[in-house]
Amino acid sequence: MTQRCTNNHPTHHATGILLQGVGGRYTIRLDDAPTDTPLHGQTVHCRAKGSFRHNGITPLPGDRVVIGYSDASYSQREGGICPDPDGTDIRIEDILPRRNALIRPPMANLDVLFITFAAAAPTPILSMIDKLICIAEHNRIEPVIIIGKSELDAAAADAYAALYRKAGFATFALSCYTGEGTDAVRAYIRASLPGKIAAFAGASGVGKSTLMNLLFPALAQETGDVSEKTERGRHTTRKVTLFPAQMLLGDADATALPDCYIADTPGFSLLDFERFDFFEKDDLPATMREFAPYLGQCRYKGCTHTKEEGCAVLDAVARGEIARSRHDSFLDIYNDLKDKRPWNKPPRRF
Repeated sequence: MTQRCTNNHPTHHATGILLQGVGGRYTIRLDDAPTDTPLHGQTVHCRAKGSFRHNGITPLPGDRVVIGYSDASYSQREGGICPDPDGTDIRIEDILPRRNALIRPPMANLDVLFITFAAAAPTPILSMIDKLICIAEHNRIEPVIIIGKSELDAAAADAYAALYRKAGFATFALSCYTGEGTDAVRAYIRASLPGKIAAFAGASGVGKSTLMNLLFPALAQETGDVSEKTERGRHTTRKVTLFPAQMLLGDADATALPDCYIADTPGFSLLDFERFDFFEKDDLPATMREFAPYLGQCRYKGCTHTKEEGCAVLDAVARGEIARSRHDSFLDIYNDLKDKRPWNKPPRRF
């Protein structure tokens, strides 16, 4: 028997995490106790209050939010209290302060970003990968490098892995086809992700969704093939969705990963980087972690590490202590940033 509550005044408030947003409709997982409200611990659907749109504020997956709802928002059933599936009288009232926020992939409060690319088919574009790494570093998000499709070119996979391990990143080369290397990623997730929000990101066609299906069998994601002619994959993931670890993993792993959320994200292309609100060029050297031992050691104060004599970074590149491809990416990003002015930067969306 269902008994519907009829008081439509916003008598309850609760906090939770935003799991997904599509077309102005949001999915929120509410916190458990100590907030003892009727819908605590449940997942609800709702919209944001109108002032968000007027102020150009967009709630993002990963946001910690405050919702308000009335007694008309749920029904009392024999099995317990059930929220209205249409989100009647439920709305996001506030977004709590963010640790970070990205425009693409659109997420907030991200702790770890698994940057995924293929050893072959498609051929990786290292400058694009390094640009995403720099954006993650600037936002204090830990980049983890995953090189898939190692069965297609084992030598290339090993070379890319050596490159990023030398730069100081946790790096995994693996094959979803053979399963080789996937256990190491699982072990990293169990050891490093309790209480954190992590996302998988990478260009379309690199096998990101296939990898997530392999790591998390409960996640039924659509996968796509790569065109042999264009080496471009279809965008098989069209929105960012956070999944609680308890939903994706077995009971033993879920217990070891309290308050952990893992997201799948849409693939991106080089053009998508134009939408990032980049940091300043003076901030760029700090986003190249292998530059750290050499910063402040250059002959000239204010060295840009691009062409100056006596540059400690350039000397390290010449000695092979910093990979030349990483410095090439630094130069590409530097050239992008040096031409940007405050009036021609993309507007912030958060």
